[in-house]
Amino acid sequence: MNDNAAQQTPRLSQGSLMSKILKFGIPLAVSISLCVALFRDIDFTEMMRIIRQDCNFWLIGLNILLGMVPITVRAARWGIQLKAINVRPPFRILFYSIFGTYSFNVVFPRLGEVWRSGYIAYRQKATFSEVFGSMIADRLADTAVVALLTLLTLCFASGPFLNFLSSDLDAYSAITSLLTSPYLWGGLLLLAAGFWAMMKYGRGKLLDAARRFLRGIWEGFAAIARMDGKGKWLIYTALLWLFYFLQLYVAFYAFPLTRDMVTQHGIIVAFICYMLSTISMAIPSNGGIGPYQTAIIFGLQLFAPATVSAAVNPAAHKAFITAAAAFGNTVIAAQTLTFIIGGIIIFLLIAADKRRATPTTPSSTSLPTTPSKNNGQL
Repeated sequence: MNDNAAQQTPRLSQGSLMSKILKFGIPLAVSISLCVALFRDIDFTEMMRIIRQDCNFWLIGLNILLGMVPITVRAARWGIQLKAINVRPPFRILFYSIFGTYSFNVVFPRLGEVWRSGYIAYRQKATFSEVFGSMIADRLADTAVVALLTLLTLCFASGPFLNFLSSDLDAYSAITSLLTSPYLWGGLLLLAAGFWAMMKYGRGKLLDAARRFLRGIWEGFAAIARMDGKGKWLIYTALLWLFYFLQLYVAFYAFPLTRDMVTQHGIIVAFICYMLSTISMAIPSNGGIGPYQTAIIFGLQLFAPATVSAAVNPAAHKAFITAAAAFGNTVIAAQTLTFIIGGIIIFLLIAADKRRATPTTPSSTSLPTTPSKNNGQL
């Protein structure tokens, strides 16, 4: 018995170490790798000069203020979903949980959602699995919106993508061959059929757990359909994504390069950068650092004139990338700094709320007073 326990201890330690590497090491490595690749192609001194001299920091401040609106709206929207499972936290607690999620993800990527579910469940004395299921439905609803917006982007802005790819004939041919390959679509179809058959007819504890998980996701979506206030929930969803876009659109006017590109090409430039940066947040990283700037720079390159391509004019290309990096780094830095400073305040408020919510021991003021000598007398 003791021998078995001794043999299992190293395995548990190794598993714990591997879990930590997967949770924290990979997102950190992704952020560092993308930042290294990003700064390798830019003039850092020139980028800092652009930020110091050309940036309109008042508009960056407005960008930060507008960023508070989606957090507030997301808190109100989640409150509607939680009410459907009879969990009714005060609005300020919902705001704490949403803001805290973003702050948590800066340090511990992908764990902010777990934290907010646990926080609400603990404070409201609710079942964690129910709150967690509501959070999954909340995130999957956002995924559906992103998928829809991405489809619209590809439909209405396919021209810039095709023009960019056609500038590199090898890349264009490779991507075209891949997307038109019958092996790709046939393989995906077989994979989907195999997954469906496995989930329907497979046996085993792991498959049973997977089926329960998928059933919980489905029930989370079903709760959205049954909940009260569906119209308000849809309005909140529209406002949420509208203000995410306005937040970035305002920042476009803070730098000469991005302001000129919007003036020349219209709002579609900001919209494509918005969609690419939104999709980049799916890449595991610390608060989006690395993937965000890469997506922004790529989006701006789609509308760059041919005279600044690397093949035609390497110097002009480097200057363009440097100016684009100044914009992307400033926006993500302002956002990250907001979540760090705001997160400290939020977690202090949470700690204070926890102390208020904790029952206090009877103090001297709550104890019965000692009868005086006049007690019972007129």
